[in-house]
Amino acid sequence: MSWTAKHLGLVAYEPTVAAMEAFTAQRGDGTPDEIWFLEHPPVYTQGLAGKPEHLLQATTIPVVKTERGGQITYHGPGQLVVYLLLDVKRLGLGVRELVRRIENSIIDLLAEHGIEARGRVDAPGVYVGEAKIASLGLRIKNGCCYHGLALNVDMDLAPFRSINPCGYANMAMTQMKDQGVALPVDEVARQLQRHLQHHIVPAAQDTP
Repeated sequence: MSWTAKHLGLVAYEPTVAAMEAFTAQRGDGTPDEIWFLEHPPVYTQGLAGKPEHLLQATTIPVVKTERGGQITYHGPGQLVVYLLLDVKRLGLGVRELVRRIENSIIDLLAEHGIEARGRVDAPGVYVGEAKIASLGLRIKNGCCYHGLALNVDMDLAPFRSINPCGYANMAMTQMKDQGVALPVDEVARQLQRHLQHHIVPAAQDTP
C-alpha cells in the first residue's frame, strides 16, 4: 500500500485541519493514505492536553486549539509541516512504533546532510544536541491518524521564545539552516518524502 503525496505550499492552519478531519471522517477501509507537505503562516497551536500557562506572553500571533496530542508549539513560514493521513490499523503499527518510524525518517534525512540527530524517550521529537529541530503531534481516530510533524528548515525561531515549546520550559530550538544546511522547504519536503516512504510503507508490506 502506497500513498498519495500532496505538496500544498503555504496554506492557512484552520482550513487545513478542517480538511484533514473531513478526509479522516469519510475514509473507508480501502481509502489510500495521503501525506500533505506544506507551510503555515505564523500560528501557535495548542494540543488537546495543552495548558494555557505554556504561552508565556501575549503576542500578535493567533493561538488555535487543536485535536492533536501534545502542548503548544509554533508554525511559521520556513518550517516544513507534514500531515500524515494514515490508516494505522491497516499498517499494523502501534502509536509508539509509528512515532519511532517518523522520527527515524527525520534523523536519516538530517544524517544525509551531516547533521547528527536523535530521538528522546522522554520527549517525542528530534533533537540536535539538546536543541529541538522537529516536533511531532498525532491524533488517532477510528484506527486512522492525522496531524503529524514539523521540521524547522529556515524560519524565524523568535516566536518560540514566547512559549514553552511542547510544554518544556527553556527548550532550545534549532533549524537546518543553523546547522549549516541551506535548502528551500520544497526540496526538504521531497527528500523527507523518500525517507518516510522507506520507513512507513514497508510496515504495510510486512503485515500478513
